[in-house]
Amino acid sequence: MIRSERPFALYEKIKKSVIRNIETGALKPDDRVPSETQLARDFNASRMTANRALKELTEEGRIIRVQGVGTFVARPGPDTVNVEITSIADQITALGGIHSAKVLLLGSEPADREIAWKLDLDVGQTVFHSIIVHMDKTVPIQYSERFINPAVAPDYLAQDFQQTTPCDYLLEVAPVQRAEHTIRAILCKGKIRDYLDIPLTEPCLSLQRRTWSFDQVATYSTFISPGSRYHLHGEFLRG
Repeated sequence: MIRSERPFALYEKIKKSVIRNIETGALKPDDRVPSETQLARDFNASRMTANRALKELTEEGRIIRVQGVGTFVARPGPDTVNVEITSIADQITALGGIHSAKVLLLGSEPADREIAWKLDLDVGQTVFHSIIVHMDKTVPIQYSERFINPAVAPDYLAQDFQQTTPCDYLLEVAPVQRAEHTIRAILCKGKIRDYLDIPLTEPCLSLQRRTWSFDQVATYSTFISPGSRYHLHGEFLRG
């Protein structure tokens, strides 16, 4: 599968350069990070490419962008939860439940601008897309939406996800090299709220995740669970 090297290779170079400067101490907490204009000039890139690099660094918590002031290296925060990647079926079973799943969507489609951005692919390139509601018996526990790079899991669409889970399959065929998590508290609207069968006022936990495998972005996923039915658990061991 052939894809262009620009602008994605360039934005990764900008990201890696900033990360390297942070990790080596060349840029310290609260130091000003070069502007989009400066980074675009230094790397012979467009401002859009530089903006993408800074946007992803912000999402990863490495920098802080203050409107009208500038961009700065983020201060180290408290130890974060290490969210282990495990199958929702295993989580439900471990609590004494019985896992079942309702497959709402399983197919391929051209990547729009946002998904192409997230998966580091070209706009219009084919991606796999699944939407599954995981249940404990008949009670909805999690809305799971995944976009998959076909290069890392070419047989994804051939799987029976009522017998196995996308997580189990993907961990087998595309071992995770790296993962990014963003966790938020949200209120669900529209179809997702209907799928989860919850009232308008039910708070939900939203976890967005990107994974890398075979040195490329493998998946971009969103998991939404009612707060009254699901919780995250993590452990931290200081070395």
